[in-house]
Amino acid sequence: MRVLVLGARGMLGTDILREWQSDDLIPAGSAEADLRNFEAVERLIHEVRPAWIVLAAAYTDVDGCERNPELAFAVNATGVENVARAAQSVNARVFLVSTDYVFDGQGRRPYGIADPTSPLNVYGASKLAGEQALRKYHSNWCIGRTSWLFGVHGPSFPEKILRAAETRPELAVVNDQFGSPTYTRDLARAIRDLVFADARGIVHITNQGICSWFDFAREILSQFGHKLISVVPINTDQSARPARRPHYSVLSPASLHAFGIYTRPWQQGLRSFLEERISQQT
Repeated sequence: MRVLVLGARGMLGTDILREWQSDDLIPAGSAEADLRNFEAVERLIHEVRPAWIVLAAAYTDVDGCERNPELAFAVNATGVENVARAAQSVNARVFLVSTDYVFDGQGRRPYGIADPTSPLNVYGASKLAGEQALRKYHSNWCIGRTSWLFGVHGPSFPEKILRAAETRPELAVVNDQFGSPTYTRDLARAIRDLVFADARGIVHITNQGICSWFDFAREILSQFGHKLISVVPINTDQSARPARRPHYSVLSPASLHAFGIYTRPWQQGLRSFLEERISQQT
């Protein structure tokens, strides 16, 4: 099976290529086709003629999207529309990676795939617009919403915490936002398995478990051996970030389990991340 991976040089895309060895994967990034350019996207897809397209490319800087909404919508919405239209013309199925930030975080139970969406920030709104474009312009699609991604091939929260711990004895971390950290290698395996299952519709994919960013930071430092670093809890308002964040964006795994696919706890994913990080540095 031929699979075109868009965003193949990003944190998730790199791990998709590493975890998916059994098929003919064609990696592509902005050098091969700028998602904002329909002609370039159409040309690439018509040349490759894949059975599946995994769309892992996106503008994911949440605060950057808030400052530059035109770019956010150009990549995350128009870019998806361009892929959907070109893919439909060659009967290629599309797997779109989306986000928990399509929800407003006002709930107190894990979000299911049928729960109403209401993004709080430009990033979430642009990703939701991308979901809607895919559903409008393509007839055979799967949308995988995920959250709090971390991996060794790009900037991530664990890397930020470990870097800060090298120079600071105390870290202030938000304690009133809750989600499920997701290791990109585990997400890559789940995407692969969903494609093998010919999945359709919306699926929520995260590692198991719920925590705050504060809890996440403490676990990072504990597993890495930085037990003398103090982590101070703060609230969202104290963090003074440009983009609003949902307070509770936990995704229900029921839609993933319906395909017989299960992920491990996020703490185990974090342990594998730290081992991979160390192996890369030696």
